[in-house]
Amino acid sequence: MRLLVVGRLSGQLATAVKMAMAHGAKVSHVERGDQATEQLRRGQGADLLMVDYRIDIAALIAANEAERIHVPVVACGVDADANDAANAIRAGAKEFIPLPPEADLIAAVLSAVADDDRPLISADPSMKAVVMLADQVARSEASILITGESGVGKEVMARYLHAGSKRADRPFISVNCAAIPDNLLESELFGHEKGAFTGAMARRIGKFEEADGGTLLLDEISEMDVRLQAKLLRAIQERVIDRVGGTKPVPVNIRIIATSNRDLARSVSEGTFREDLLYRLNVVNLRLPALRERPGDISVLADHFVKKYAAANGVPVRTISIDARRALVSHRWNGNVRELENAMHRAVLLAVGPEIDVEAIRLPDGQPLSAGSHGAAVDAGVAGRAAHVADAVTRAHVGQTVAQMEKTLILDTLSHCLGNRTHAANILGISIRTLRNKLNEYADEGTQIIAPQSGVAASGYAAA
Repeated sequence: MRLLVVGRLSGQLATAVKMAMAHGAKVSHVERGDQATEQLRRGQGADLLMVDYRIDIAALIAANEAERIHVPVVACGVDADANDAANAIRAGAKEFIPLPPEADLIAAVLSAVADDDRPLISADPSMKAVVMLADQVARSEASILITGESGVGKEVMARYLHAGSKRADRPFISVNCAAIPDNLLESELFGHEKGAFTGAMARRIGKFEEADGGTLLLDEISEMDVRLQAKLLRAIQERVIDRVGGTKPVPVNIRIIATSNRDLARSVSEGTFREDLLYRLNVVNLRLPALRERPGDISVLADHFVKKYAAANGVPVRTISIDARRALVSHRWNGNVRELENAMHRAVLLAVGPEIDVEAIRLPDGQPLSAGSHGAAVDAGVAGRAAHVADAVTRAHVGQTVAQMEKTLILDTLSHCLGNRTHAANILGISIRTLRNKLNEYADEGTQIIAPQSGVAASGYAAA
């Protein structure tokens, strides 16, 4: 974590800095609030500001927000009374640390404010397979596309990849493409020169330059305007960027990780996402299964969140009852891990007695999580639909010859692999020569065969 300390580095504040460094923080220092904003503007980023309470915290936060710089602030100080602490919180500080500091308090504040306590937890075989692939590619320089529903943990996976990469000691910078208006996103990514547009009072370093040497996460990249995608494609291909209003390219050395909760292949067909950009991003694809597809993760994640929020709220850690676990596993979790985390946070606060029972696990509207009717109804609905689909597929195949079935299987598999012959042959369990002979046979019969597409197939393997 990157910590920027603002204020005179007195003996007590210097001690706090040493404690933060002992807990893994990388610390830089300025004495004034305007210097802090200027340092952040130049791209020397921070995950947390530790600010002397005597500095005008409200003005510092306002100056940062005017530059669209959002970094949490923790106030600190020697001989501060209750009013000083309250005024700092009212000015916008998230926490107040009295000096001289306590090591446990420093550690707790760094963890709580920066939200570093987000480990990648997996017990289900389907998720472990994804983690295994992530471990294989983490140290490469390949761009990675992480896909999956909202809340499955795409950013957690991105941080896991960065931590396992050769760039782990360099910055990890995240940009939420969906949260920034289109007219501001270009400046946020590539920066701007002074006078580039109304309100550009000074040069601003963008996220590409801030991430130089490290990893840049483009979160929900599917929401990026198609016109900006062209500039992004050039930056990835040429490893240079152009600041808004700039006159010369700026070289950058970064690894790109992107996430999307949309089907980007469909977005390409709809004309809202560039096909060439998809190929550049999708060197390797990591699809994170929905939580309902990895039931083995639900209990271990629930236990983790119970411990996390019991510690954060200063309450005892309670075990989860058998009935409550049954309810957790049977629930659909449309909001995935994020929904489960919020539910367990509420459960920690609402639980009474020695265990967390079903009554303590509440939905966002306050209704209890039922171990019976809801899960059973969902399971019955899913089972019914699955049975219907299976029956329909079976009926469709009745009357076909083995050769016809083989042809359908081969062509469907090839289509799934976006024309990638090598990967299709691996899936089918046949040699590449056999596959090519079959495809030549089908082509002679007049069947149109999907051509190998440049770039990468949906699985993340290079097309061949």
